[in-house]
Amino acid sequence: MSDSFERLGLSPATLGVLRRVRFSQPTPIQRQAIPPALEGKDLIGCAATGTGKTAAYVLPMVERFTGRKGTLGLVLAPTRELVQQISEPVRLFSEPHGLGQAVVIGGEDMAAQVEALKAHPTFVLATPGRLVDLLESGGAAFPRLEVLVLDEADRMLDMGFQPQLERILSALPRRRQTLLFSATMGADVGRFARERLHRPVRVEVTRSGTPAERAEQRLYILDAQEKSALLLTLLARDEATALVFTRTKERADKVHRALQRAGYKSAVLHADRTQNQRRQAMEGFREGTYRCLVATDIAARGLDVEDVGHVINYDLPHAPEDYVHRIGRTARAQASGVASTFATQRDKDVVATIERIMRAQIPRVAVPREDPVFQEAWTRFVAAQKDPGPPQKDAQSPRPASTPGRHARTHGKRGGK
Repeated sequence: MSDSFERLGLSPATLGVLRRVRFSQPTPIQRQAIPPALEGKDLIGCAATGTGKTAAYVLPMVERFTGRKGTLGLVLAPTRELVQQISEPVRLFSEPHGLGQAVVIGGEDMAAQVEALKAHPTFVLATPGRLVDLLESGGAAFPRLEVLVLDEADRMLDMGFQPQLERILSALPRRRQTLLFSATMGADVGRFARERLHRPVRVEVTRSGTPAERAEQRLYILDAQEKSALLLTLLARDEATALVFTRTKERADKVHRALQRAGYKSAVLHADRTQNQRRQAMEGFREGTYRCLVATDIAARGLDVEDVGHVINYDLPHAPEDYVHRIGRTARAQASGVASTFATQRDKDVVATIERIMRAQIPRVAVPREDPVFQEAWTRFVAAQKDPGPPQKDAQSPRPASTPGRHARTHGKRGGK
Protein backbone atom coordinates (compact mmCIF):
# COMPACT_ATOMS: atom_id res chain seq x y z
CA MET A 1 0.00 0.00 0.00
CA SER A 2 2.35 2.60 1.28
CA ASP A 3 5.34 1.61 -0.86
CA SER A 4 4.44 4.17 -3.52
CA PHE A 5 3.86 6.92 -0.97
CA GLU A 6 7.08 5.95 0.84
CA ARG A 7 9.05 6.68 -2.31
CA LEU A 8 7.75 10.24 -2.19
CA GLY A 9 9.65 11.00 1.00
CA LEU A 10 6.75 11.14 3.45
CA SER A 11 7.32 10.37 7.13
CA PRO A 12 6.13 7.18 8.88
CA ALA A 13 3.55 9.24 10.81
CA THR A 14 2.01 10.58 7.59
CA LEU A 15 2.14 7.15 5.97
CA GLY A 16 0.20 5.85 8.99
CA VAL A 17 -2.48 8.49 8.46
CA LEU A 18 -2.69 7.56 4.78
CA ARG A 19 -3.21 3.93 5.72
CA ARG A 20 -5.98 4.83 8.18
CA VAL A 21 -7.87 6.88 5.58
CA ARG A 22 -7.27 4.16 2.97
CA PHE A 23 -5.24 6.17 0.50
CA SER A 24 -3.84 3.25 -1.48
CA GLN A 25 -1.81 4.73 -4.34
CA PRO A 26 -0.71 8.29 -5.06
CA THR A 27 -2.37 9.90 -8.06
CA PRO A 28 -0.13 11.23 -10.88
CA ILE A 29 -0.26 14.81 -9.56
CA GLN A 30 0.65 13.59 -6.07
CA ARG A 31 3.56 11.51 -7.37
CA GLN A 32 4.97 14.46 -9.32
CA ALA A 33 4.18 17.39 -7.01
CA ILE A 34 4.93 16.05 -3.51
CA PRO A 35 8.74 15.60 -3.84
CA PRO A 36 9.53 19.15 -5.11
CA ALA A 37 7.01 20.63 -2.67
CA LEU A 38 8.75 18.80 0.19
CA GLU A 39 12.04 20.30 -0.98
CA GLY A 40 10.61 23.81 -0.64
CA LYS A 41 10.55 24.59 -4.36
CA ASP A 42 7.94 26.81 -6.00
CA LEU A 43 5.60 24.76 -8.14
CA ILE A 44 3.05 25.11 -10.92
CA GLY A 45 0.66 22.17 -11.01
CA CYS A 46 -1.59 21.83 -14.04
CA ALA A 47 -4.21 19.21 -13.24
CA ALA A 48 -7.90 18.75 -13.98
CA THR A 49 -10.52 18.81 -11.25
CA GLY A 50 -10.68 15.60 -9.23
CA THR A 51 -7.08 14.44 -9.73
CA GLY A 52 -6.08 14.62 -6.06
CA LYS A 53 -4.29 17.96 -6.13
CA THR A 54 -5.46 19.00 -2.64
CA ALA A 55 -3.53 16.18 -1.00
CA ALA A 56 -0.62 16.98 -3.33
CA TYR A 57 -0.06 20.27 -1.51
CA VAL A 58 -1.53 19.51 1.93
CA LEU A 59 0.72 16.50 2.63
CA PRO A 60 4.04 18.34 2.08
CA MET A 61 2.82 21.24 4.22
CA VAL A 62 1.85 18.92 7.07
CA GLU A 63 5.28 17.28 6.84
CA ARG A 64 7.08 20.61 7.07
CA PHE A 65 4.93 22.17 9.79
CA THR A 66 4.62 19.29 12.26
CA GLY A 67 5.91 20.25 15.71
CA ARG A 68 6.03 23.97 14.95
CA LYS A 69 3.93 26.94 16.10
CA GLY A 70 2.33 29.87 14.32
CA THR A 71 0.48 30.36 11.05
CA LEU A 72 2.79 28.87 8.44
CA GLY A 73 0.50 27.98 5.54
CA LEU A 74 -2.07 30.01 3.61
CA VAL A 75 -4.36 28.42 1.01
CA LEU A 76 -6.36 30.75 -1.25
CA ALA A 77 -9.28 29.48 -3.34
CA PRO A 78 -11.91 31.34 -5.39
CA THR A 79 -15.13 30.34 -3.61
CA ARG A 80 -16.51 29.61 -0.18
CA GLU A 81 -17.51 26.14 -1.25
CA LEU A 82 -14.03 25.24 -2.45
CA VAL A 83 -12.43 26.55 0.76
CA GLN A 84 -14.85 24.47 2.82
CA GLN A 85 -14.07 21.47 0.63
CA ILE A 86 -10.32 21.94 1.14
CA SER A 87 -10.75 22.16 4.90
CA GLU A 88 -11.71 18.48 5.15
CA PRO A 89 -8.46 16.97 3.79
CA VAL A 90 -6.50 19.59 5.75
CA ARG A 91 -8.27 18.43 8.92
CA LEU A 92 -7.85 14.78 7.97
CA PHE A 93 -4.09 15.02 7.50
CA SER A 94 -3.18 17.74 10.01
CA GLU A 95 -5.14 16.85 13.16
CA PRO A 96 -3.16 13.64 13.86
CA HIS A 97 -0.05 15.86 13.86
CA GLY A 98 -1.62 18.38 16.26
CA LEU A 99 -1.97 21.12 13.62
CA GLY A 100 -5.00 23.43 13.45
CA GLN A 101 -6.74 25.47 10.80
CA ALA A 102 -8.98 28.53 10.41
CA VAL A 103 -11.46 29.03 7.58
CA VAL A 104 -11.88 32.63 6.40
CA ILE A 105 -14.74 33.07 3.92
CA GLY A 106 -17.45 35.56 3.08
CA GLY A 107 -20.96 35.10 4.39
CA GLU A 108 -19.76 34.07 7.85
CA ASP A 109 -19.15 36.00 11.10
CA MET A 110 -16.02 38.12 10.62
CA ALA A 111 -15.51 38.67 14.35
CA ALA A 112 -15.39 34.91 14.91
CA GLN A 113 -12.82 34.62 12.13
CA VAL A 114 -10.65 37.31 13.76
CA GLU A 115 -10.75 35.35 17.01
CA ALA A 116 -9.80 32.15 15.18
CA LEU A 117 -6.80 33.89 13.62
CA LYS A 118 -5.65 35.19 17.02
CA ALA A 119 -5.05 31.56 18.01
CA HIS A 120 -2.37 31.40 15.25
CA PRO A 121 -3.61 28.22 13.55
CA THR A 122 -1.03 26.45 11.39
CA PHE A 123 -3.22 26.71 8.30
CA VAL A 124 -5.46 29.55 7.11
CA LEU A 125 -7.84 28.65 4.27
CA ALA A 126 -9.41 31.72 2.69
CA THR A 127 -11.23 33.38 -0.16
CA PRO A 128 -9.38 36.47 -1.43
CA GLY A 129 -12.15 38.99 -0.76
CA ARG A 130 -12.70 38.16 2.90
CA LEU A 131 -8.98 37.88 3.59
CA VAL A 132 -8.37 41.37 2.16
CA ASP A 133 -11.14 42.69 4.45
CA LEU A 134 -9.32 41.20 7.44
CA LEU A 135 -5.93 42.50 6.32
CA GLU A 136 -7.34 46.02 5.91
CA SER A 137 -8.99 45.95 9.33
CA GLY A 138 -5.89 44.58 11.05
CA GLY A 139 -7.60 41.29 11.84
CA ALA A 140 -5.06 39.19 9.93
CA ALA A 141 -1.27 39.19 9.66
CA PHE A 142 1.22 36.60 8.43
CA PRO A 143 4.72 37.52 9.65
CA ARG A 144 5.91 33.88 9.80
CA LEU A 145 4.16 32.48 6.75
CA GLU A 146 6.26 29.96 4.81
CA VAL A 147 3.96 28.48 2.16
CA LEU A 148 1.29 30.09 -0.02
CA VAL A 149 -1.03 27.89 -2.10
CA LEU A 150 -3.13 29.32 -4.93
CA ASP A 151 -5.76 26.69 -5.72
CA GLU A 152 -7.73 27.06 -8.98
CA ALA A 153 -5.61 30.08 -9.86
CA ASP A 154 -7.21 30.33 -13.29
CA ARG A 155 -10.63 30.77 -11.72
CA MET A 156 -9.42 33.38 -9.27
CA LEU A 157 -8.02 35.43 -12.13
CA ASP A 158 -11.10 34.83 -14.32
CA MET A 159 -13.31 36.06 -11.47
CA GLY A 160 -11.38 39.33 -11.22
CA PHE A 161 -9.47 38.61 -8.01
CA GLN A 162 -6.08 39.84 -9.25
CA PRO A 163 -6.24 43.13 -7.24
CA GLN A 164 -7.06 41.17 -4.07
CA LEU A 165 -4.28 38.67 -4.79
CA GLU A 166 -1.79 41.51 -5.24
CA ARG A 167 -2.89 43.03 -1.92
CA ILE A 168 -2.52 39.70 -0.14
CA LEU A 169 0.90 39.00 -1.65
CA SER A 170 2.12 42.41 -0.51
CA ALA A 171 1.28 41.40 3.09
CA LEU A 172 3.25 38.13 2.99
CA PRO A 173 6.96 37.51 3.61
CA ARG A 174 8.92 37.71 0.37
CA ARG A 175 10.91 34.61 1.28
CA ARG A 176 8.26 31.93 1.00
CA GLN A 177 7.29 28.93 -1.08
CA THR A 178 4.43 29.38 -3.56
CA LEU A 179 2.45 26.45 -4.96
CA LEU A 180 0.09 27.35 -7.81
CA PHE A 181 -2.50 24.87 -9.08
CA SER A 182 -4.69 25.40 -12.11
CA ALA A 183 -6.80 23.26 -14.42
CA THR A 184 -5.94 25.47 -17.39
CA MET A 185 -2.81 27.51 -18.10
CA GLY A 186 -3.99 30.56 -19.99
CA ALA A 187 -2.04 33.75 -20.61
CA ASP A 188 -3.18 35.38 -17.34
CA VAL A 189 -2.02 32.44 -15.22
CA GLY A 190 1.27 32.22 -17.08
CA ARG A 191 1.95 35.94 -16.61
CA PHE A 192 1.05 35.78 -12.92
CA ALA A 193 3.32 32.76 -12.39
CA ARG A 194 6.27 34.40 -14.15
CA GLU A 195 5.95 37.51 -11.99
CA ARG A 196 5.28 35.86 -8.64
CA LEU A 197 6.99 32.45 -8.55
CA HIS A 198 10.73 31.80 -8.27
CA ARG A 199 12.11 29.23 -10.72
CA PRO A 200 9.03 27.01 -10.34
CA VAL A 201 8.94 23.31 -11.08
CA ARG A 202 6.16 22.67 -13.58
CA VAL A 203 4.04 19.56 -13.18
CA GLU A 204 1.45 18.93 -15.89
CA VAL A 205 -0.56 15.77 -15.40
CA THR A 206 -2.89 16.60 -18.27
CA ARG A 207 -2.15 19.08 -21.01
CA SER A 208 -3.62 22.50 -20.35
CA GLY A 209 -7.21 22.36 -21.54
CA THR A 210 -7.37 18.56 -21.56
CA PRO A 211 -10.52 17.11 -19.94
CA ALA A 212 -10.44 14.11 -17.67
CA GLU A 213 -9.92 11.10 -19.91
CA ARG A 214 -12.70 8.98 -18.43
CA ALA A 215 -15.43 11.45 -19.37
CA GLU A 216 -17.30 10.18 -22.44
CA GLN A 217 -18.18 13.34 -24.36
CA ARG A 218 -21.21 13.80 -26.59
CA LEU A 219 -22.29 16.84 -28.57
CA TYR A 220 -25.93 17.26 -29.67
CA ILE A 221 -26.67 19.87 -32.36
CA LEU A 222 -30.28 20.94 -31.92
CA ASP A 223 -32.73 23.83 -31.91
CA ALA A 224 -32.94 25.80 -28.67
CA GLN A 225 -36.55 24.75 -28.12
CA GLU A 226 -35.55 21.06 -28.15
CA LYS A 227 -33.25 21.29 -25.14
CA SER A 228 -35.85 20.46 -22.50
CA ALA A 229 -37.10 17.42 -24.44
CA LEU A 230 -33.54 16.14 -24.89
CA LEU A 231 -32.74 16.67 -21.21
CA LEU A 232 -35.73 14.59 -20.10
CA THR A 233 -34.88 11.92 -22.68
CA LEU A 234 -31.30 11.54 -21.44
CA LEU A 235 -32.42 11.38 -17.81
CA ALA A 236 -34.97 8.67 -18.63
CA ARG A 237 -32.28 6.41 -20.11
CA ASP A 238 -30.53 5.63 -16.83
CA GLU A 239 -30.58 6.45 -13.13
CA ALA A 240 -27.27 8.30 -12.96
CA THR A 241 -26.92 11.50 -10.96
CA ALA A 242 -26.91 14.56 -13.22
CA LEU A 243 -25.25 17.94 -12.85
CA VAL A 244 -26.96 20.30 -15.31
CA PHE A 245 -25.17 23.54 -16.23
CA THR A 246 -27.02 26.61 -17.47
CA ARG A 247 -25.68 30.00 -18.49
CA THR A 248 -27.96 32.18 -16.35
CA LYS A 249 -29.72 31.95 -13.00
CA GLU A 250 -33.08 32.54 -14.70
CA ARG A 251 -32.47 29.58 -16.96
CA ALA A 252 -31.36 27.48 -13.97
CA ASP A 253 -34.65 28.19 -12.20
CA LYS A 254 -36.63 27.35 -15.34
CA VAL A 255 -34.84 24.02 -15.88
CA HIS A 256 -35.19 23.20 -12.18
CA ARG A 257 -38.98 23.73 -12.36
CA ALA A 258 -39.19 21.58 -15.50
CA LEU A 259 -37.35 18.73 -13.78
CA GLN A 260 -39.61 18.93 -10.75
CA ARG A 261 -42.69 18.86 -12.95
CA ALA A 262 -41.29 15.75 -14.66
CA GLY A 263 -40.93 14.05 -11.27
CA TYR A 264 -37.14 14.32 -10.82
CA LYS A 265 -35.86 15.24 -7.37
CA SER A 266 -33.66 18.22 -8.05
CA ALA A 267 -32.08 21.28 -6.48
CA VAL A 268 -30.80 24.54 -7.95
CA LEU A 269 -27.58 26.44 -7.30
CA HIS A 270 -26.96 30.04 -8.39
CA ALA A 271 -25.86 33.43 -7.07
CA ASP A 272 -29.30 34.41 -5.74
CA ARG A 273 -29.52 31.43 -3.39
CA THR A 274 -28.70 32.06 0.25
CA GLN A 275 -25.69 30.40 1.84
CA ASN A 276 -28.01 28.00 3.68
CA GLN A 277 -29.90 27.14 0.48
CA ARG A 278 -26.61 26.53 -1.33
CA ARG A 279 -25.35 24.27 1.46
CA GLN A 280 -28.61 22.28 1.50
CA ALA A 281 -28.54 21.87 -2.28
CA MET A 282 -24.96 20.62 -2.35
CA GLU A 283 -25.34 18.31 0.63
CA GLY A 284 -28.59 16.90 -0.76
CA PHE A 285 -26.93 16.23 -4.11
CA ARG A 286 -23.88 14.59 -2.50
CA GLU A 287 -26.04 12.41 -0.26
CA GLY A 288 -28.44 11.35 -3.00
CA THR A 289 -31.50 13.25 -1.80
CA TYR A 290 -31.51 14.96 -5.19
CA ARG A 291 -30.73 13.14 -8.40
CA CYS A 292 -30.25 16.37 -10.35
CA LEU A 293 -28.49 19.60 -9.49
CA VAL A 294 -29.01 22.55 -11.84
CA ALA A 295 -26.24 25.13 -11.52
CA THR A 296 -24.53 28.11 -13.06
CA ASP A 297 -20.74 28.02 -13.42
CA ILE A 298 -19.93 30.48 -10.66
CA ALA A 299 -22.30 28.79 -8.21
CA ALA A 300 -20.83 25.35 -8.89
CA ARG A 301 -17.20 26.33 -8.39
CA GLY A 302 -15.81 24.32 -5.53
CA LEU A 303 -18.59 21.74 -5.67
CA ASP A 304 -16.97 18.44 -4.73
CA VAL A 305 -18.95 15.35 -5.70
CA GLU A 306 -17.12 12.08 -6.26
CA ASP A 307 -19.51 10.20 -8.52
CA VAL A 308 -21.52 12.46 -10.83
CA GLY A 309 -22.72 10.07 -13.49
CA HIS A 310 -23.75 12.65 -16.08
CA VAL A 311 -22.72 16.26 -16.64
CA ILE A 312 -25.17 17.98 -18.99
CA ASN A 313 -24.25 21.30 -20.57
CA TYR A 314 -27.76 22.57 -21.18
CA ASP A 315 -26.11 25.82 -22.25
CA LEU A 316 -22.53 26.30 -23.33
CA PRO A 317 -20.43 28.26 -20.81
CA HIS A 318 -19.68 31.98 -21.12
CA ALA A 319 -15.95 31.20 -21.05
CA PRO A 320 -14.95 28.28 -23.31
CA GLU A 321 -12.29 27.25 -20.76
CA ASP A 322 -15.09 26.44 -18.30
CA TYR A 323 -16.11 23.49 -20.47
CA VAL A 324 -13.06 21.58 -19.19
CA HIS A 325 -13.96 22.36 -15.57
CA ARG A 326 -17.56 21.27 -16.10
CA ILE A 327 -16.94 17.89 -17.68
CA GLY A 328 -14.11 17.09 -15.27
CA ARG A 329 -16.74 16.67 -12.59
CA THR A 330 -17.95 13.44 -14.16
CA ALA A 331 -14.53 11.74 -14.10
CA ARG A 332 -13.22 12.43 -10.64
CA ALA A 333 -10.78 10.10 -8.90
CA GLN A 334 -11.45 6.60 -10.31
CA ALA A 335 -14.98 7.32 -11.52
CA SER A 336 -16.15 7.61 -15.11
CA GLY A 337 -19.20 9.19 -16.63
CA VAL A 338 -20.86 10.95 -19.54
CA ALA A 339 -20.68 14.61 -20.49
CA SER A 340 -23.47 15.69 -22.85
CA THR A 341 -23.45 19.13 -24.46
CA PHE A 342 -26.39 20.85 -26.13
CA ALA A 343 -25.42 23.31 -28.88
CA THR A 344 -27.43 25.32 -31.38
CA GLN A 345 -26.22 26.53 -34.75
CA ARG A 346 -25.46 29.92 -33.22
CA ASP A 347 -23.07 28.18 -30.78
CA LYS A 348 -20.78 26.84 -33.53
CA ASP A 349 -18.02 29.41 -32.89
CA VAL A 350 -17.97 28.60 -29.16
CA VAL A 351 -17.81 24.87 -29.93
CA ALA A 352 -14.90 25.48 -32.30
CA THR A 353 -13.05 27.43 -29.59
CA ILE A 354 -13.62 24.67 -27.01
CA GLU A 355 -12.31 22.04 -29.42
CA ARG A 356 -9.27 24.18 -30.18
CA ILE A 357 -8.53 24.51 -26.44
CA MET A 358 -8.89 20.75 -25.95
CA ARG A 359 -7.00 19.90 -29.15
CA ALA A 360 -9.75 17.41 -29.96
CA GLN A 361 -13.19 17.26 -31.54
CA ILE A 362 -16.20 16.49 -29.35
CA PRO A 363 -18.00 13.46 -30.83
CA ARG A 364 -21.30 14.44 -32.48
CA VAL A 365 -24.33 12.34 -31.57
CA ALA A 366 -27.74 12.43 -33.24
CA VAL A 367 -30.62 13.91 -31.27
CA PRO A 368 -32.97 10.98 -30.39
CA ARG A 369 -36.11 12.60 -31.79
CA GLU A 370 -37.84 9.22 -32.27
CA ASP A 371 -37.58 8.39 -28.56
CA PRO A 372 -41.07 8.31 -26.95
CA VAL A 373 -39.92 10.51 -24.05
CA PHE A 374 -38.61 13.12 -26.51
CA GLN A 375 -41.81 13.05 -28.55
CA GLU A 376 -44.01 13.38 -25.48
CA ALA A 377 -42.00 16.33 -24.18
CA TRP A 378 -42.03 17.93 -27.62
CA THR A 379 -45.80 17.54 -27.87
CA ARG A 380 -46.17 19.36 -24.54
CA PHE A 381 -43.89 22.13 -25.80
CA VAL A 382 -45.92 22.60 -28.98
CA ALA A 383 -49.14 22.75 -26.94
CA ALA A 384 -47.61 25.35 -24.64
CA GLN A 385 -46.58 27.46 -27.64
CA LYS A 386 -50.22 27.63 -28.72
CA ASP A 387 -51.08 28.99 -25.24
CA PRO A 388 -47.74 30.48 -24.20
CA GLY A 389 -48.83 32.36 -21.07
CA PRO A 390 -46.44 34.99 -19.70
CA PRO A 391 -43.27 35.58 -21.74
CA GLN A 392 -40.15 33.78 -20.62
CA LYS A 393 -37.03 35.81 -19.75
CA ASP A 394 -34.70 33.40 -21.48
CA ALA A 395 -36.69 32.51 -24.58
CA GLN A 396 -34.43 32.01 -27.56
CA SER A 397 -35.53 32.82 -31.10
CA PRO A 398 -38.94 31.09 -30.93
CA ARG A 399 -40.07 29.42 -34.11
CA PRO A 400 -43.41 27.91 -35.02
CA ALA A 401 -42.97 24.18 -34.89
CA SER A 402 -44.97 21.07 -35.47
CA THR A 403 -42.13 18.58 -35.96
CA PRO A 404 -39.18 18.32 -33.63
CA GLY A 405 -35.91 19.54 -35.13
CA ARG A 406 -37.42 20.75 -38.37
CA HIS A 407 -34.32 22.89 -39.01
CA ALA A 408 -31.77 21.11 -36.84
CA ARG A 409 -28.75 19.39 -38.33
CA THR A 410 -27.50 16.15 -36.89
CA HIS A 411 -24.14 14.48 -37.12
CA GLY A 412 -22.92 10.99 -36.40
CA LYS A 413 -24.80 8.08 -34.97
CA ARG A 414 -27.75 8.11 -32.64
CA GLY A 415 -27.01 8.57 -28.95
CA GLY A 416 -28.07 6.51 -26.02
CA LYS A 417 -27.04 3.26 -24.49
